[in-house]
Amino acid sequence: MTTETKTRTYRKRLRAEKEAETRRRITEAAVRLHGSVGPARTTVKAVAEEAGVQRATVYSHFPTESSLFAACSAHWYSLNPPPDFTAWAAIADPEERLHTALGQLYEWYEWAAPMLDRTLRDAPVVPAMAEATEAYRHVFEQMAQTLLRGRPERGRRRDRARAAIALALAFETWRTLVREQGLPRDAAAALAARAVDVA
Repeated sequence: MTTETKTRTYRKRLRAEKEAETRRRITEAAVRLHGSVGPARTTVKAVAEEAGVQRATVYSHFPTESSLFAACSAHWYSLNPPPDFTAWAAIADPEERLHTALGQLYEWYEWAAPMLDRTLRDAPVVPAMAEATEAYRHVFEQMAQTLLRGRPERGRRRDRARAAIALALAFETWRTLVREQGLPRDAAAALAARAVDVA
């Protein structure tokens, strides 16, 4: 390899590293804004200012609002993953599985709440969030299926159990029980599990 080729390769590598760093700064800036003011109030101008770049730079990395939101969502979830619902499947007893799941999920809600408050609030009015919102909904459907597996209810009782599990898993339920009603996390999880049992 000639010196000129080595120099060209080195410059390409530096340019790629700089591009990746800029993309990361833009993504992190958008995440901070989504968590503080919410996606609906986050503008490209604000993201550019927060990241210390020009608006054109934001557009060159993220040509659409959807691409920026997808990167933000992936970045935030990589740092703040929800509980692994596949591990719940290993718990044979459905009631124990439900109590474990709600305890873990409600613990996650405690520190994920600032971001979830704003993103769930803004999802209906930000079309760019549709893909991420659908992915979030799909994960919770899988959680519900995992918790429904092995339960004894059949027919309409099973439909009620499914609905009660979905209600117990919902962020809005945690927010109502813990934030608005002041229940401790464990008491809120136990009450939500009890509601499933009586359903």
